[in-house]
Amino acid sequence: MPRPTAAQFAYGSATVVVTTLALLLLFRTESGVGVAAVGTIALALGLLVALRLPLPRHRAADGAGQSATDLASAAARTQHALEGIGARERVTAGRSSARADEHSLRR
Repeated sequence: MPRPTAAQFAYGSATVVVTTLALLLLFRTESGVGVAAVGTIALALGLLVALRLPLPRHRAADGAGQSATDLASAAARTQHALEGIGARERVTAGRSSARADEHSLRR
């Protein structure tokens, strides 16, 4: 089962809060059983809303499913865009990785 996204958490939580407030104000319940029923209904509705949100679609990292001409035209567009902004070549990292095993905190 895929992990829930931030949007699913946000929409589900907002649904629970809004539904709880609306049902409590609508039915004006004061008994413990009524409040428990409203809370249960709100949680069920929030879960339903969170699960019904579409999941993000992931594209294959290796370009599977794309033809060679699609990949070549995408590379050409990228190269043209880089030339348009004046980028000539990749710049190597400024620091070497020789100190990668040291702590990042300074004393």
